[in-house]
Amino acid sequence: MERASIYGLVAEFESPTALVRAANRAREAGYRKMDAYSPIPIEELHHALGLKDTKLPWIVLGGGLTGAVAGYGLQFWASTIAYPLNIGGRPLHSWPSFIVPAFETTILFSAAAAVLGMILLNGLPMPYHPIFNARRFAMASRDRFFLCIEAKDPKFDQTTTRRFLESLEPREVTDVEH
Repeated sequence: MERASIYGLVAEFESPTALVRAANRAREAGYRKMDAYSPIPIEELHHALGLKDTKLPWIVLGGGLTGAVAGYGLQFWASTIAYPLNIGGRPLHSWPSFIVPAFETTILFSAAAAVLGMILLNGLPMPYHPIFNARRFAMASRDRFFLCIEAKDPKFDQTTTRRFLESLEPREVTDVEH
């Protein structure tokens, strides 16, 4: 029952170095369901948390290829099938004139895929997250760094995990309630 009542435990650190060190140690200790919160981007944190590479580049590539095919296909269809006009004896399928608009639709579809993919992969919109219930979490957007180990982690035990987090020398360890 204790597991269901809390979302996890969060430790507050004063520096990015301490946060990365804590995330590395938590990963080495076998914790996998954890997240870190920081007011600045930290390059090493991605690897310290053991996060997998994102699927976003593949989504953007798919959007770009779709845009290229759609842009070129629309021009081909309009020029050769729907409205074939013989102007000056030029061929109906004049591919050099189709390149620039096809490139533009490639960029348009890639950008749209990037935005929509990022929103979906980040789980947005998320108007509520349990971490907002943590005391002092508002400091995460100013000058504090937080590491949260979630209760759904297979290794999570509230007392053992609390002792582990306290051994990392954080400023404070608090429960995060649902």
